[in-house]
Amino acid sequence: MKSPRYWVVIVLLLATLTTLRLRGNVDRVPPSQELSLLPQTIGTWIGEDVPITQDTLLVLGDGRFLNRIYNHSTPPSNIPSPPISLFIGYFPTQRTGQSIHSPQNCLPGAGWTFASARTIYLERPGLKNYAVGEYVITNGTYKQVVLYWYLAHGRSIANDYLAKAYMMADAVRWNRTDGALVRLVTPLQPDESLPTAQARLITFADKLAPILPRFIPN
Repeated sequence: MKSPRYWVVIVLLLATLTTLRLRGNVDRVPPSQELSLLPQTIGTWIGEDVPITQDTLLVLGDGRFLNRIYNHSTPPSNIPSPPISLFIGYFPTQRTGQSIHSPQNCLPGAGWTFASARTIYLERPGLKNYAVGEYVITNGTYKQVVLYWYLAHGRSIANDYLAKAYMMADAVRWNRTDGALVRLVTPLQPDESLPTAQARLITFADKLAPILPRFIPN
């Protein structure tokens, strides 16, 4: 038996497809830089690209993607700092039924389960009401902290359903369905407190967010 959540998603997708067909079949997408040009150095973190397999690209669909690992170049007290994994998936159009994969569907699997979930807000000046979802996921004794958000037309959203609703509204108002998912992941070390790992991701996200409009158009 399908859950109520499943049927809500189906109704939203059908409503989206109907709205987009009535509105037209071509998106108005402002120009932006390629994701590959996102800086390799962000603050004191240095990134290295990680190839995405062809099988994964087939699952992700027709979009632009960046998969990169950032390591701290100057960790505090010369103690190695756990890395941060950055994934960005940007879709110039979602008119053909192609949509961004929710982290709630992608993160679980291979033994990983959700331990906690909440919405937080970045506090760097200029990031007013910048909503970010935070998960703690576990696999046996291993834990990871995840930050994610949908980014579309200058708006950050941490809720799947709200992201769908805004996409439908923007398709009608601006003839745009483009949008992106930004995801950051870092491991929680056995001797590390959860607030320390959370602070690591939030500090990185504060530096990353102002850069993104060059690659994900407002």
